Amino acid sequence: MVKLNQTLHSDKNVQDRGLVVVDLKAKDIILEHRSYCSTKMRERHFSGDVLGYITPWNSHGYDVAKIFGNKFTLISPVWLQVKRRGKERFQFTGLHDADKGWMKVVRKNSKNIKIVPRILFDGWTYQDFESVFGSEDEIEELSESMVLLAKNENFDGFVVEVWSQLGNQKQTELIHLLLHLSEALHEAHLKLILVIPPAVAAGTNQPGMFTKKEFDQLASAIDSFSLMTYDYSTPQRPGPNSPLPWLRACVQVLDPDSKWRNKILLGLNFYGMDYSALGASGEPILGSRYIETLKEHKPKIVWDEQIAEHYFEYKKNKGGKHAVFYPTLKSIQLRLELAKELGTGISIWELGQGLDYFYDLL
Repeated sequence: MVKLNQTLHSDKNVQDRGLVVVDLKAKDIILEHRSYCSTKMRERHFSGDVLGYITPWNSHGYDVAKIFGNKFTLISPVWLQVKRRGKERFQFTGLHDADKGWMKVVRKNSKNIKIVPRILFDGWTYQDFESVFGSEDEIEELSESMVLLAKNENFDGFVVEVWSQLGNQKQTELIHLLLHLSEALHEAHLKLILVIPPAVAAGTNQPGMFTKKEFDQLASAIDSFSLMTYDYSTPQRPGPNSPLPWLRACVQVLDPDSKWRNKILLGLNFYGMDYSALGASGEPILGSRYIETLKEHKPKIVWDEQIAEHYFEYKKNKGGKHAVFYPTLKSIQLRLELAKELGTGISIWELGQGLDYFYDLL
């Protein structure tokens, strides 16, 4: 008798089990998705940097980092916010999420891993940015506060997400701030990773908000760039999460001469999208919900060669047609191969949303 949802660990990885295929059956995903290779869970198959994000609201990611920690070089729990409280006064929030015990276990399990929490510039007005940009004292205070925070909390640095907040404005000033911050962090032997939007805007082929011009100014100073190559489609324009040719273009546009490819962390989504034909709506779908949908509807899974993603359609009894795009072993494998070919690392959003057997591939 075969149990559904078996968690039996396998002594073979997903490749050897014949699961990394284009011709995919829903029943195989349902049966196998929890079963990862227990003998090789400490081995790496991808040699570039691997950043994994963790969100407190998807706590399974914390377990993934403990079990598969050796496959990652960077782990970023999305814990922190910095608020500006007045002249040269910065306050950090979110520390209640910072889990010291978990950090200890992760470091014990994987010696080389760096824990670099994400920090958001929360509630900043345009005026706040202007005040900080216009004052070296403010910039210094912010940088020193971040160094102090990392030292006090035993972080290895930060992932900073700020670029998209200013639209296309004040780029020169923002670059100046980031160069300062990077210098302060590096002096304290800490890392700075910058989240960047895709270099080719989704669906338009226009340049994105962060292009080669900005990359060239920051590439020598920033440790890694977490490139958000996902969310390609929208409910108004349903379709793939991250077409393969677009991924390639985003890297080539940023760094055509392959100078800093190892610093680019190609973004992979471990969540999917469920689009409804009615009223052009769509919502993210996580691993657990994806498996439920497969069980309920037993859909035929289709491979799109051009974009290198699987998808399926299903009908809700009262509603209309739905289309689901969610990563599969094959789509992830091809993206890892692309990253190898381009010489980049990868970043994964996020570890609590995928299926456990995905990690065999890393």
